[in-house]
Amino acid sequence: MLIGAAMMPHGNPVLEPEDEETKRLAEVLGKIGRALSDADAYVLISPHNVRMSDHLGVVMAEHLVSWLGFEGKELPGEWRTEKELARKIYESAKSAGLPVVDMNFAALSGDYSRWPLSWGELIPLHFLEKKPLVLLTPARNVPREVLVRFGEVIGDVIEWSEKRVAFIASADHGHGHSEEGPYGKVKESEEYDRLVMEIISENRLEKLMEIPKELVRKALVDSYWQLLVLHGLLKRVPMGVRETSYACPTYFGMAGALWVR
Repeated sequence: MLIGAAMMPHGNPVLEPEDEETKRLAEVLGKIGRALSDADAYVLISPHNVRMSDHLGVVMAEHLVSWLGFEGKELPGEWRTEKELARKIYESAKSAGLPVVDMNFAALSGDYSRWPLSWGELIPLHFLEKKPLVLLTPARNVPREVLVRFGEVIGDVIEWSEKRVAFIASADHGHGHSEEGPYGKVKESEEYDRLVMEIISENRLEKLMEIPKELVRKALVDSYWQLLVLHGLLKRVPMGVRETSYACPTYFGMAGALWVR
């Protein structure tokens, strides 16, 4: 069954917060970790692992290993895949006609079945107790409705599972908040972040479908696609939003949110 869901950022500033907004965000992430600590497993969807244009991914490798930090920040560790749950998600999505692939490396199982983790997974996992997990990857060039449907399938699989499972959407928002950032400053980043936080605070994720595609593109985000999957999940298992927090200490927006039954 699904015990909770969260949106968690993957930016380095939450690891060593220096301003009050980011400190508040880090506190909320700690609360999320405690709220989800009795889960048997996590399902985590990240935009910074395998990048496929038009296919959704389910990682089936047995060992998930820290490999790539951001800007030199290393978070070592190793996690095991909850393979039975991963297989059920893959098979159910495939049966639903969704463009999903299962992914492994080197060996089908055992010590040599290994998969790298990036900052997109490692930073959210830093705030969570270590549990087996299922790693999913989104795709930006599939229709919105497909991403929502993927979330619905995931929700159904988790609800029928005997395990207590938490869902995590790894997501940072607009990347154009500062002239000093790599993408410069664009007004759409602030507009998108404000709109998304209103939608989340009001727990009306269906309104994500109304955000113009041009705004998503110009805002330079890496959150929208995971949030559509989260929307589908919460359509199947409605929950109330308990905690929200937002910070933008550098050039990109970060936010945390917790949903519970």
